[in-house]
Amino acid sequence: MLIDTHAHLNFVAYKEDSEEVIRRSLQNRVWMINVGSQYDTSKRAVFLAEKFESGVYAAVGLHPIHLETRLVKIKLDKEEIEFKTLEEDFDCSKYRALAQSKKVVAIGEIGLDYYYRPKTKKKLELFKKKQKEIFLKELNLAKELNLPVIFHCRMAHPELLEILQNSKLKGVVHCFTGTLEQAQQYLELGFYLGFNGLIFKMDFDQIIKEIPLEKILIETDCPYLSPPPHQGERNEPSYVKYIAQKIAKIKNESFEKVAQITTQNARQLFKI
Repeated sequence: MLIDTHAHLNFVAYKEDSEEVIRRSLQNRVWMINVGSQYDTSKRAVFLAEKFESGVYAAVGLHPIHLETRLVKIKLDKEEIEFKTLEEDFDCSKYRALAQSKKVVAIGEIGLDYYYRPKTKKKLELFKKKQKEIFLKELNLAKELNLPVIFHCRMAHPELLEILQNSKLKGVVHCFTGTLEQAQQYLELGFYLGFNGLIFKMDFDQIIKEIPLEKILIETDCPYLSPPPHQGERNEPSYVKYIAQKIAKIKNESFEKVAQITTQNARQLFKI
């Protein structure tokens, strides 16, 4: 058994066949957490989770690139949504209501993303301030509901680590792309690190070798980051086995051990 701890079958890329993909994954003994990026995709994640008795769960949250700042123009992702506006005001009450579902196991994905940024220094300061303000509100919601957090972080690890000092939160840094030193800092704070198909495109071998298997989660981030031999195709939870195989090879462990421990890690963190 494997658990894809970060899937997006709630995205428009699966509009026509999301339930078929879920059934195929479950038949292959792969469970999944569908992760929200804004209110509509969070709502869809809960809807899908509640249609299945077991093996399908949801996380709800507002991704930092969808936060309304009016300071930067974000490129539309046709795989994710099918409407024009991406920017959303964070309404805590709406996300709190969604999180009442027993199938919601985390707040996420939330965090900081400085990849798309304003060009002027003044606007950049306002942009970062806005992201941090909303991020803190979402962290408070996670604390209120006693839920772990699925963190998104791009080009902002120093800032994220600073915010998480003494936070007493549990969670995972999804799609980890930081340094070995940053990885160790997250581990010291008690967080897990999530790895996906990016490990076939970038060299994270040393980081994966150094950190304990007991602190690793595996994920697909589908429909993105398809691993070999499915590069160029739409990704899906069943392909998380390739991530486990790659990690087993890097750490010189058996696939069975990686599957067992990463599944145990996910069940422990998300209480599933």
